[in-house]
Amino acid sequence: MAFEIPQDLHPDLVPLAWLLGRWEGRGHGDYPTIEKFEFGQQIDFTHNGKPYLHYVSQTFVVGEDGTKQRPLAVETGFWRPRPDNKIEVILAHPTGFAEIWYGDIDGAKIELQTDMVARTVSAKEVTAGHRLYGLVNGELLWAYDMAAEGQALQPHLWATLVRS
Repeated sequence: MAFEIPQDLHPDLVPLAWLLGRWEGRGHGDYPTIEKFEFGQQIDFTHNGKPYLHYVSQTFVVGEDGTKQRPLAVETGFWRPRPDNKIEVILAHPTGFAEIWYGDIDGAKIELQTDMVARTVSAKEVTAGHRLYGLVNGELLWAYDMAAEGQALQPHLWATLVRS
């Protein structure tokens, strides 16, 4: 599928234009405090002409035939490119925590580290994260390392998505 940069895209977003659209696929999760699992995912990157992307990620349990069975996690936020190929990302989760991420844009690769994680008293103890997003052969690959619940930063989630 050919991708075109929208004419109304804010010029600051050109380095992130490759993310625009809906991405769907499958992923895997693992962590010392839980059992290994697979999930389906949909990510939407949209813009409104301002210098940020709106991001929404939804994951769900999938049946053996690939159909959505029930929702898992949701996160939403804003991706804000900065000068010198830097990026700021603000994410919020309905489970009671929010994160500020800083990182670098290197062509079709984005690497992010948490600067701050704030949580409500009922949220799980997430303390740090590292994310990597990349466009590889037309697919969006991403990975998320997490430090939480007394565990050191380590791989937690990874997925391969295609533009739909």
